[in-house]
Amino acid sequence: MSIKTVISGTGHFIPPKIVTNFDLEKLFNTSDKWIQQRTGIKERHYAEPGTGTSDLAYQASLKAIKSAEIDKTEIEFIIAATLSPDHYFPGIGVQVQAKLGLSNIGALDIRNQCSGFIYALSVADQYIKTGTYKKILLVAAEVQSSNLDYSDKGRDMAVLFGDGGGAVILEPGIDSDRSILSTHLFSDGNNVKKLWMETPSSKEKPTFSYDMIDSKRCYPKMNGRYVFINAVEKMPEAVWAALKHNNLTIDDVDHLIPHQANDRISLMVAKKLGIPVPKVIRNISRFGNTTAASIPIALDEALLEGRIKKGDIIVLTAFGSGFTWGSAVIRW
Repeated sequence: MSIKTVISGTGHFIPPKIVTNFDLEKLFNTSDKWIQQRTGIKERHYAEPGTGTSDLAYQASLKAIKSAEIDKTEIEFIIAATLSPDHYFPGIGVQVQAKLGLSNIGALDIRNQCSGFIYALSVADQYIKTGTYKKILLVAAEVQSSNLDYSDKGRDMAVLFGDGGGAVILEPGIDSDRSILSTHLFSDGNNVKKLWMETPSSKEKPTFSYDMIDSKRCYPKMNGRYVFINAVEKMPEAVWAALKHNNLTIDDVDHLIPHQANDRISLMVAKKLGIPVPKVIRNISRFGNTTAASIPIALDEALLEGRIKKGDIIVLTAFGSGFTWGSAVIRW
């Protein structure tokens, strides 16, 4: 008897407020044409003031629970992935647990930024396969609109990000054809400063200061060209590692779901892999980069649209701050 991990339900939640490229033109020196050419993004969604990452995670979780056709009280463990928790501490896992009104089950937060969903999926997969838990809620969510530099200096980052949440329910499948086939995780901490938010920092005393705001060190920063070059190299490598592990070829893949970082990156990854563009699930034009939430949002959308069928081979891949990157193969 072999225990495998099955995704039994999916869900996503996007805040209703739409912010177009034309809206951003009013805030700093940019244009719709410039943004679309460099990122493929036309619009993104922003949470309203007073709405935190845990709120989006909660809404996405409710939809995943409904999709899995389970009662929320059956959930035995929560894994939450985000780089933008409601507070400096604690993480959002416990807040999701409280909002769902669950018993005192464990809640684990994963901080792997854009790779967060794949890292969290790997952890959940081990818990299920070892029999530790039978029903796990994995939720990834972000509210980044509240901490972007909406000035000409910060425009390269500000145009990229949107808010949203995506969730899945994971359960054991005994000798099931459907399952997570494998996950593959990688990192290189030598590149931390190429994509990071320097402050607030425990290295500084005090941890918070006016200087952090005045110097704009509290906003995310990125060496865009360097990140682009590494992303289009590392994501295909992660996919090839996953395919080799499962004795698959790129022709066996029905759907590739890359982290929605930049549409140019997604298309370049597809080109390097030799996979037809129609097989690549892309929604960045409507949502922007929702970091850890981008893959589960794209997965749920593809399922709702009927693009993913039973038996399909799905490959996930992500790259982001850390640097961290990874891949996963799922037989649906």
